[in-house]
Amino acid sequence: MIFVLQSKQGTKSILGTIILLIYLFSNITTVQSSCRNGCDLALASFFVWRESDLPIISKLFGNILINDILDWNTNITNTFSILAESRINIPFRCDCLNNGEFLGHVFPYNVSYNDTYDLIAMRYYSNLTNKEWLTRVTSYPEGNIPDYNVTLNVTVNCSCGNKDVSKDYGLFITYPMRPGENLGFIGLVTNTRSRLIEKYNPRVNFSAGSGLLYIPGRDKLGNYPPIPIRYCSSGKVIAAIAVAALAGVSLLVGIIYVGIYRKKEQKVESHIPASSEQPHPPGPAILGIHVDKSVEFSYKELAESTNDFSISNKIGEGGFGTVYYVELRGKVCTVKRMNRQGRKEFLAELKILTRAHHLNLVSLIGYCVERSIFLVYEFIENGNLNQHLRGKDALPWSTRVQIALDSARGLEYIHEHTVPFYIHRDIKSANILIHKNFHAKVSLRPLLFGLAKLVESGNPTLPSRLLGTFGYMPPEYGHSGIISPKVDVYAFGVVLHELISSKEAIVKEVGTDEPRSLVALFDEAHNHPNQINVISRLIDPKLGDNYPLDSVYKMAQLAKACPEKGPQMRTAMKSVVVTLMALSSSTED
Repeated sequence: MIFVLQSKQGTKSILGTIILLIYLFSNITTVQSSCRNGCDLALASFFVWRESDLPIISKLFGNILINDILDWNTNITNTFSILAESRINIPFRCDCLNNGEFLGHVFPYNVSYNDTYDLIAMRYYSNLTNKEWLTRVTSYPEGNIPDYNVTLNVTVNCSCGNKDVSKDYGLFITYPMRPGENLGFIGLVTNTRSRLIEKYNPRVNFSAGSGLLYIPGRDKLGNYPPIPIRYCSSGKVIAAIAVAALAGVSLLVGIIYVGIYRKKEQKVESHIPASSEQPHPPGPAILGIHVDKSVEFSYKELAESTNDFSISNKIGEGGFGTVYYVELRGKVCTVKRMNRQGRKEFLAELKILTRAHHLNLVSLIGYCVERSIFLVYEFIENGNLNQHLRGKDALPWSTRVQIALDSARGLEYIHEHTVPFYIHRDIKSANILIHKNFHAKVSLRPLLFGLAKLVESGNPTLPSRLLGTFGYMPPEYGHSGIISPKVDVYAFGVVLHELISSKEAIVKEVGTDEPRSLVALFDEAHNHPNQINVISRLIDPKLGDNYPLDSVYKMAQLAKACPEKGPQMRTAMKSVVVTLMALSSSTED
C-alpha cells in the first residue's frame, strides 16, 4: 500500500519518489513492468481488529456497500458482530495508477486526533501497509500528523493475474502475512495449494511473518476465474509487496525497511470519525450489546411483554430459572427469570457476559434487577444441537461440520480473545444453539453465577464448586477440581463424537449392565486393528451413505485429540478451529 497525504489546500506530490522506488524495484524482479488496464475485481484480506464492525470497515474502504462485503463473506450473520482476529475479504476495483506504473485502488481516510502511522497502518488497515513506507512517502514526521483538514489517500495494491505464470487465475487476494503464519498455514486457511502461492510470490520469505502476498482467489461459486481479456499484469506492484521479503537486500536498505512486527497486546482506542463511532442507528429497537454495554429493562416492561410471566409465554425451565418468549421493542427475545437473588454476584458476571459478544456466542441484550434477576437474550429459533441429533431427521454431514466449526470459534474466542479469558465449564450439545440458517452459537446462559470461571492468568485454578455435566467433564476436573481451558477442549471432543454418532455422552449398550462414556467407545474403535471399519459402525445410521468417510474419519481423529486424559496432551481450541476450517472446505468441495 502507498499513502499520500492530501490537504484541502493542495496535494503534495511524491510522484518522483514513487518512480524512483519503482525503478529500483524493477531491477530485482522479472515480472512485467507496466499495465494498460486494471480489472473489475480484486480482494483484500482484512484482519478484523477488536471493536470493528461492518459499518466501520465499510467507511475505511471508501464506504463500500455492506451488502457487497456480505456477498463475499457468507459466514457473517450480524452486521455489528464479527469474530475478532478473523479475516474477511473486501472486494474492490483494481486500477492502473500513476500512468500505468502499478495496480491499486485509492481509499480516502480522514485523519483523526492522535492518529499515528503505526495505528493507521497496523491497526486500521491491518498491515495492508507499514509504518516505514508511510513515513517515507509523506512530509509529516511521526508524532506530528495534522488532525484536522487532512485526508489520507490509502492505496491498496492488487493484482489482475500474470499470463506468464498462468492464464487460469484472474482474481487475486492481497494478503498481509502476520507473525506466526507460514506457507503451510496460509495455504490451509485460504484453501490454496502452497505451490500455487509460491509461483505468484517467488521471492517472498514465508517465515518472516510480515509482507504482502498475492493469492489466487475463488469467485462466489467457488471457482477460479481466468484472466480477463483485458489482461494487465501486477507489474511493479509485485515488487512493491515483496519489500518485506527483501529486507536483507542491501539495495533496499537505504530506501525502505519493513520490520517484522511483534504482536502487541494493548488496547488502542478507535479514532474513526464521530459518524462511525456509534454503529447502532438511533431508535428503540434492540440490536444487541456492543462492548461492555447492555440495556437495562424495567420490571413493568418485562411483565407486560410476557403477559405477567404467563405459562403461555414459558418455553423452558431449568436449575437456573424459567425462560420466556417475548417481543421487546420490536425484537424477538428470550427472558430468563433467575432463581438466585445475589445482586453483587450477578453484576460481576454481567460484566463478563457483555464482553463476550461475537458471531458464535448467544448475545446478552439486557437485564433487569427489580424484584428478581432477569436476563434478556437474543432468540435462537431453531433449538439446540442435542435436539437435532436425537430428532427423527438427519442433519446433513456438511451441516454437522459447519456446526462444529461455529462452536469451536465461539470457544476459541472466550479462551483466547477476552481479557481476562474465561472457561465455560459446561460445553455440551444442549448448550450449542442452532440458528435458522443452521449456523451454531454457544449458549452463554450456563456462564452465570459461577458456572463460568474467570481466569486472570494462564495458570490452572481451583473453582469454588464443581459444575458441569456428567460425561463431558475430564478426569482431572472430577478428581482435583483444577480447571483450565482444556476442560472445555475435553467437552468439545465429546460434542464432536456426538456429531459423528448422534449418541449420548453416556452410552447404555444393549446386553451390558454398566453405561460407558462415548469417549471410551471411540477410544476402543481407534485402538482396534481395523479402526476405520469399527468407526464406520459408530456413524449415525440416519446419515445412510450420505457422508464422505474420509471427512468423518478426520473429524474422529480431531475428536480423539481433544479428550486426552492429560490436559497438557490436549490440543488448543485455536488448533481445533484451523483443522475444522480445512475440513469444512474439503467437505464443501
